Amino acid sequence: MNKEIIKRTLSSIFLIPIVFFFIIKGSFFFILFLSICFLITVYEWSRMSKKKIYFYPGLFFLIFSFYAAYILRSNTEIYNFAIFLTIIITCITTDIGGYIFGKLFKGPKLTKISPNKTYAGMIGGYIFSIISINIFVNYTYIFGIENVNLTSEIFIFVFIISTVSQLGDLSISYFKRLSKIKNTGELIPGHGGLLDRIDGMIFAFPFAYIILIILK
Repeated sequence: MNKEIIKRTLSSIFLIPIVFFFIIKGSFFFILFLSICFLITVYEWSRMSKKKIYFYPGLFFLIFSFYAAYILRSNTEIYNFAIFLTIIITCITTDIGGYIFGKLFKGPKLTKISPNKTYAGMIGGYIFSIISINIFVNYTYIFGIENVNLTSEIFIFVFIISTVSQLGDLSISYFKRLSKIKNTGELIPGHGGLLDRIDGMIFAFPFAYIILIILK
């Protein structure tokens, strides 16, 4: 196991519990956490795309994305907290599955936009996300949520969110390529910048928000 994988693993072990603490606590804690993440993400985006034609469209998209995340978590009278956690877990495990399967099986490259992405990684992202949500629905009571069954609707939702998350990852990789940088920052050891880690989420939240509005 090389040093990069060790740093990546240790960072994840340290950060994931902190993230879930603020998400579960909600209220002021979540707003503070979301605000800090937003400011860091905007800073990284501005550094990456400064003086580029796509700077302002990207900035407005980030504002909408974080607004969607806030509404999905805070307005629990309309959106079930389980939905928010499903999106978070799906994005995180899609990323983990893609990384593990990509490293283990390698194989054909998915696209030239991101040379490290492989078809094996894409499949691993789907597998990990579906398995993780299957586990999650059996233990929702830990989060104070009534037991949920893994219905076909949830399965489809997870599949779609995993797809959007992977497309978000590729989209940010495309902009990094345009900006001729490897990572959006160096905040998280083994991962890069915050935007490198939440690239899937910033696409998944607004997509889920719009879909849920349509289906209401």
